[in-house]
Amino acid sequence: MKGDRVEIVVDTGNGVATYDITATKAGRRVEITSSRNLTEVVEVTRTGVPVRTARFLTARVVALVEHPSNGSGPR
Repeated sequence: MKGDRVEIVVDTGNGVATYDITATKAGRRVEITSSRNLTEVVEVTRTGVPVRTARFLTARVVALVEHPSNGSGPR
């Protein structure tokens, strides 16, 4: 849903870096896939077409925080 956001904090070796992936338009959502060594955050359309993808090594991910939208938008 528009407004859904995922915040990823990654260890860079010299500190941490923060990345945000947000569902930017109505009907889009953010999906998270985590495997043995890769964490992937994807913004996808209603039909499942990926719009934006971010991939991180799972060993470097410090925190992964999901921020759902407030639900006042169209469904």
